[in-house]
Amino acid sequence: MVTMSAAKLQRMKNLSNTHGVIAAAAMDQRGSLKKAIAKDKGVDPKLITDEMMNEFKVAVSQALTPHASAILLDPQWGIPAMKARHKSCGLLVSYEESGYDQSGAGRIPLLLKDWNVARIMEIGADAIKILMYYTPFDAPEINKKKHDWARKIGEECAKHEMPYFLEIVAYEENEKGEKSLEFAKKKPAAVEGYMREFSKPEYHVDVLKAEIPIDVAYLQGSKANKTGEVAYTKTQALDIFRKVAAVTRLPFIYLSAGVDDDVFRESLLLAHEAGVKFNGVLCGRATWKEGMPIYAKQGLKALQDWLNDRGVKNIQALNQVLEKAATPWWDVYGGLNKITVRN
Repeated sequence: MVTMSAAKLQRMKNLSNTHGVIAAAAMDQRGSLKKAIAKDKGVDPKLITDEMMNEFKVAVSQALTPHASAILLDPQWGIPAMKARHKSCGLLVSYEESGYDQSGAGRIPLLLKDWNVARIMEIGADAIKILMYYTPFDAPEINKKKHDWARKIGEECAKHEMPYFLEIVAYEENEKGEKSLEFAKKKPAAVEGYMREFSKPEYHVDVLKAEIPIDVAYLQGSKANKTGEVAYTKTQALDIFRKVAAVTRLPFIYLSAGVDDDVFRESLLLAHEAGVKFNGVLCGRATWKEGMPIYAKQGLKALQDWLNDRGVKNIQALNQVLEKAATPWWDVYGGLNKITVRN
């Protein structure tokens, strides 16, 4: 049983499809988008203008939001795309700076200057999204800063009856990084650790945006495994999915983390096979990343044509998987009729 204001419940419904599944697209990339377009153009990222950022995001929004229950955008370059989204599509807005504080260790997150939850509400947001890099294996003093930061934002969201989507990405600060076999073996424990921590009521999180708890590139027999190196068998992977999902009391959705669209769909079907009751996705680059070099080399019209063809097919294929595999977010609370609504 959960109590929710009528306004907050309506916002959650705005973000969901008619089945209560969050089938959301993500287009809040900022620094990474600039760098990718610049790389494909063969220019310095400083030469990627505000106009380029705006028009890329608008193109994605126009093409994909008729097929998404919501879209995630940023207040820096995403406001035109917010206005261009389909009328049936809900809106999540990023509240954090792109990247993190690089002056010290721990990837400490930063909030956008001159923005707050009240101001983000004014531009039509249905939810606040925060991205935080986190690993339970970090030094306690680093994680305490992150706990306090996430809690403070949760309190701000609760004050305004705004759904709070907390996106967490595990990381490793060494030369091997997150793509290594070594990290693939540690990832399940990292994801389990952060899902357990941020499910605590003190953070006021409404939806966890979590990673697939394995690296499919190291799953035995997967399409993504190109090296033959194995961190988990399929049986082990299914057990990991179940074990990690069991630690949270919250609705949760999976993020695509930039993998190819077919790899992401394979991962979601694994979760389904494991019996995991996940509640949707927030899928970004997996749907539209192949459009970046097209835009960089051929321009806006070519990007629009690609999005309206391949991009739409990607999101429609993802929606077919969600129809089969995802469950309504309100089922976490026993069904929509079990949510106590207050004015």
